[in-house]
Amino acid sequence: MNLTKTNTTITYDDTAVRQFMIASIIWGIVGMLVGVIIATQLSWWQMNGKFLETITFGLFQGEGLSYLTFGRLRPLHTNAVIFAFVGNMMFAGVYYSTQRLCKARMASDKLSRLHFWGWQTIIVAAAITLPAGLTRGKEYAELIWPINIAVALIWVVFAINFFLTIAKRNEPSLYVALWFYIATIITIAMLYIVNHLSIPTSWIHSYPIFGGLQDGLVQWWYGHNAVAFFLTTPILGIMYYFLPKAANRPVYSYRLSIIHFWSLVFIYIWAGPHHLLNTDLPRWLQMLGMLFSLMLWAPSWGGMLNGLLTLRGAWAKLRTDPVIKFFVAGITFYGMSTFEGPLLSIRAVNAISHYTDWTIGHVHSGALGWNGFMAAGLFYWLAPRLWKTKLWSTALANMHFWIGLVGILIYVAAMWTAGISQALMLNELAPSGTTLKYEFIDTLKSIHVEYFLRSFGGLLYLIGFILCGVNVLMTARSGVATNDSVEVAVVPREKKDTMRWGESLVNDPLAYIFLGIILVCLWFFLPAHANLGALAAAVLLAIKAVRSFQTKKEHWVNWHERLVDNYLPFTLLVFVSVAIGGALQIIPSLVVNRDKNIEGRLQELYTPLELAGRDIYVSEGCYNCHSQAIRTLKPDVMRYGRNGIADDYSHLGESLYDHPYQWGSKRTGPDLAREGGAIVKDTKLMRSGRRDNVWHFNHFLNPRETSKGSNMPNYPWLFESKTDFKALPKKIAVQQKIGVPWPAMSKDEIEQSAREQAMEIADSLVKGGVYLAAKPDLSGDALRNYLSEQQVVALIAYMQKLGAYREVKPEGGKQPSPLDPDSYRAAAMPIDTPAAQIKAH
Repeated sequence: MNLTKTNTTITYDDTAVRQFMIASIIWGIVGMLVGVIIATQLSWWQMNGKFLETITFGLFQGEGLSYLTFGRLRPLHTNAVIFAFVGNMMFAGVYYSTQRLCKARMASDKLSRLHFWGWQTIIVAAAITLPAGLTRGKEYAELIWPINIAVALIWVVFAINFFLTIAKRNEPSLYVALWFYIATIITIAMLYIVNHLSIPTSWIHSYPIFGGLQDGLVQWWYGHNAVAFFLTTPILGIMYYFLPKAANRPVYSYRLSIIHFWSLVFIYIWAGPHHLLNTDLPRWLQMLGMLFSLMLWAPSWGGMLNGLLTLRGAWAKLRTDPVIKFFVAGITFYGMSTFEGPLLSIRAVNAISHYTDWTIGHVHSGALGWNGFMAAGLFYWLAPRLWKTKLWSTALANMHFWIGLVGILIYVAAMWTAGISQALMLNELAPSGTTLKYEFIDTLKSIHVEYFLRSFGGLLYLIGFILCGVNVLMTARSGVATNDSVEVAVVPREKKDTMRWGESLVNDPLAYIFLGIILVCLWFFLPAHANLGALAAAVLLAIKAVRSFQTKKEHWVNWHERLVDNYLPFTLLVFVSVAIGGALQIIPSLVVNRDKNIEGRLQELYTPLELAGRDIYVSEGCYNCHSQAIRTLKPDVMRYGRNGIADDYSHLGESLYDHPYQWGSKRTGPDLAREGGAIVKDTKLMRSGRRDNVWHFNHFLNPRETSKGSNMPNYPWLFESKTDFKALPKKIAVQQKIGVPWPAMSKDEIEQSAREQAMEIADSLVKGGVYLAAKPDLSGDALRNYLSEQQVVALIAYMQKLGAYREVKPEGGKQPSPLDPDSYRAAAMPIDTPAAQIKAH
């Protein structure tokens, strides 16, 4: 067959690259500015209120201040940095490098424009809805369902454009960078869709289909791997393309890049459970997450060394070239973060680090050091080439580097110090040895200096990126936007993508890998002794695989070389690699963790008013500062458990009906798992008796009045905003669909129940002598009627229900109706009140 090559001239679409780069810089500055603001809010609670009203010249005042609290702004900060800053930077790098690696223009200019403007529209929608309190209440997955659908659709647009470009490529083989881009596109689509499965109750609200433990596993399967496949793999692809270009050196080791890619893609997806260590999560899942997290050390450091060693013979450029400076520092921070991550997944270390600022320091060393510095290096390399001129100021770029580096080091060191110090104080016993030495508020006061240093370090980093923005702007103004044109040899279809599906899937390497996975899974699941047999078989299989590779090395190598010449089989294997881990973690919990299988503690159903209060709790972002999970650690049980109840940690059944789950990941305030609630055991009802309704009322009005030294903001709008009683029937109907055993109730019964309970709480507040300065004329019945309509009462109802459960056996029994007074009047009962006396009371 005559396959004569022909040449053609291609003009790359660099317009999309310029657009995404400029958007990344703008959104990056916005996201970092919000980060500095919320950092100061943790040092000075006034930054949540009047001070912000002053510096915004009255733009936000009264109820408008609710848009600027830490709980509302923190999700805005994380989403802006992840999806707006890093997302746009990633798209810029992918669009630029993909075209050159494929020697083809992007498949569709229209799809590129739709991708850009669609993504920016999503970011603007997030910037409006998140401060307004419209959230799903799940970290890094807060966006409401209409925006989530838009994210999925625009991601599909990106994927179609990318894969069509690969299909028409004029380069037979896929370069390493493209492997990482493929893994990113496939895995993020899978993660995002599964974690965002929800049933809407309105245009602005929905409930996730998963609850309790299931929701926690799915959330951190998504949350951990969003870090892996949105903040890591695409940036590694950018590293593999742009670092050799900047250093004018080939990648150090192609073989090492193969090991780096496949081991990272396969292992990363299993590590999510390490976010739930030392809880009542099944031990096999905790050990699984810890084991695979520790295994991540090898591929992560392999990638780091492959990057740094690419500079062999070019280290002299480190002194003069700011691009190399940023790349080297970014890769070094990648190595540091990927060393620290597995370290924090060790159960003993995690007992100290989790829920503290140590984790915050770890996350920011990756986000600012790895993502931020790689972005800066990319921008400084791209700008002169996109506008055909020199970088406006190398000196300003160097200044950016040193200001940003000092800012990161101050930030991370402050968070390490704060996290470790706070954890040690929280665990320290009093001299008697039977009580804890420090109150939670004492630990916050002790790390005030570290919180100030965090704000200062973040401010320095922000200033550095502002300098970057100025430098890129002036570079653009000094040049002319130009799209590169090159002459390439057209590769006929017969020269690429010729691998048969059977050839790609039926072979020795995959057979050994999948048999090994099966044996390792059997090691976890089989009973004693039988599991050791599975482990021994896995070891023997590994030995046999090594010998097979030694004797059939050329066959194995040729198979992989053929694989990277065929993008569809390659993509399928990537999908299978990441899907296996998720399925084996999540599916068992979906089957087993049901109310009929619960033995011991089963969560009491919320009443309609308590459900309304829970939605307010989520809307205000309270999960950003408070956990609802007492770990199995002794200090946790001593601090947050009920007195006189042994092993009063949070059991899995206690959050079974929580959609979304609210275990949290950071304690800026104390855990709330036992804040209120009742325990029903046999015929006796018991409660914690921790705080009354008046205390909660005053706490929301001014936390300093009840907790001296608190950095929690005031919530005056809760006393002026009405509870949406009319929305409750639809919400309860949706919860019934996702498995919450609400009894059959009419709309009128639901609203009547909520209003009656609200009136009872309002009555207790009026009798307790509460006072509203904003409503000085209200008293008696008028004040009672007014309060019963306000959100604060619904939120108090929810707080008083936290920790309510009943003791059950696996076969269970009929669950109590949330309309039954036993379900919500427990907060007014003294300890050990017989259940028969409740109605008489």
